[in-house]
Amino acid sequence: MTTDKQTISPLISLHANDNVLVARAPIALGQELPEFGLRMRAQVPAGHKIAARRIAAGEPVRKYDTVIGAAMRDIEAGEHVHTHNLELIDFDRDPGFCEDVRPVDYVPEAERATFMGIVRPDGRVATRNFIGLISSVNCSATAIHHIAAHFTPERLAPYPNIDGVVAFAQTSGCGMSSPSEHFDVLRRTIAGYARHPNLGGVLIVGLGCERNQVADLVASQGLTLGSHVKTFVMQDTGGTRATIAAGIAAIEAMLPSANDVKRQPVSAAHLKIGLECGGSDGFSGITANPALGAAMDILVRHGGTAILSETPEIHGVEYMLTRRAISAEVGQKLLDRLAWWEEYTRGHNGQFNGVVGPGNQAGGLANIFEKSLGSAMKGGTTPLQAVYEYAEPIDKAGFVFMDSPGYDPVAATGQIASGANLICFTTGRGSMFGSKPAPTIKLASNTPMFTRLEEDMDINCGAVLDGEVDVQQMGQRIFERILDAASGKKTKSEELGLGNHEFVPWHMGIVS
Repeated sequence: MTTDKQTISPLISLHANDNVLVARAPIALGQELPEFGLRMRAQVPAGHKIAARRIAAGEPVRKYDTVIGAAMRDIEAGEHVHTHNLELIDFDRDPGFCEDVRPVDYVPEAERATFMGIVRPDGRVATRNFIGLISSVNCSATAIHHIAAHFTPERLAPYPNIDGVVAFAQTSGCGMSSPSEHFDVLRRTIAGYARHPNLGGVLIVGLGCERNQVADLVASQGLTLGSHVKTFVMQDTGGTRATIAAGIAAIEAMLPSANDVKRQPVSAAHLKIGLECGGSDGFSGITANPALGAAMDILVRHGGTAILSETPEIHGVEYMLTRRAISAEVGQKLLDRLAWWEEYTRGHNGQFNGVVGPGNQAGGLANIFEKSLGSAMKGGTTPLQAVYEYAEPIDKAGFVFMDSPGYDPVAATGQIASGANLICFTTGRGSMFGSKPAPTIKLASNTPMFTRLEEDMDINCGAVLDGEVDVQQMGQRIFERILDAASGKKTKSEELGLGNHEFVPWHMGIVS
């Protein structure tokens, strides 16, 4: 794609083997496009696909030289290609384990980028310094919200190194099967937050009669109680009012030590970035996602970790990752998670089975294969080092995958529980999302949306589409913004106060 503004075409050709083009801007019915030998047979919105030539019924439709479906009928050159004439088809995909693995050109440790981080006594590095309240069950959610609400900016003013007191309430913990996978996932997620380096103090509050007993939670997850991690059980503490009062007192006792931190230069190798995309459009896979992938390639070269997730959103292009797996075992683990999803979603009209959300469709994405094509680009090009289950602690550096749904709050919650200390979130439609205790940087795929929603968007990757920069240059911009955010510069979502209600552990089991 050219970056010369004088020669920008109204259509984007992504690969010589493609039989569709992408509209850079809205195209009118009857519009002549002599550069491509086309006369438009439909009015086509920006980001949508146009047949570059005649596509016969049943013929595969290719975008980025990747099959995204087949023509439901004969499609003439210049026609709009979308859900009305494109059907999802399954096809054999060779996993090609390890075939595309290329050595990483690591930056020498002494030359690696740095950011101003908070080093914990055990050596872990934080990008923020919150105190967190976590409910073991929905029944204690109100209590922890009231405790957190007490700590207004005015009350926290004497503690300038604390970013806030935040309640991580959730809607499960009792009416669920236990033992079960759902039960294990919930406990793993809570524990991941409790031990997250971005929390300088933690208070876990339970009710007392729930299945997810606080004492068992602490013991099963190997949490260590002390001045940093405390627990309350409402039925033992004296009820709602008494628990709120005791919780406020407990947090007040934590404030001085939690405030006793300072930022210092640390290597970018300490960064673990959760990669998300939501409200995507036809430009997401052309600008924001590949640019974020370029930034992750830079991060990996500097020793950091990039965490790709949203398993349904690699469906159809999983071979792009298995070919980069460092071993057949790693590649097979990814395929095993996809097989699990196929069974989990069988009989349901969900994203894994082809149907993307209305916003994605309006933005030009016809089905899950097309969305996956862009989504997978966020992970860059370096080797796939490991595959993790949801909220499982990430213990390897480099590019890794964590299993999760495509639903953004659930995926981001799992990534943070796994250790992500920042989230990078691409969007083509304008997702209003933020997260705590790890902040979210939002990347817009196109300039009109960025301009309309600039209060919510951090970076305009539409500059790639506008011919101002190329993907690699945008990747460098994103990497520099990551370093700034990790050093304490607030993201747009932080300025808006987002992140207080986005703790959403994965509910995957029977409720009874």
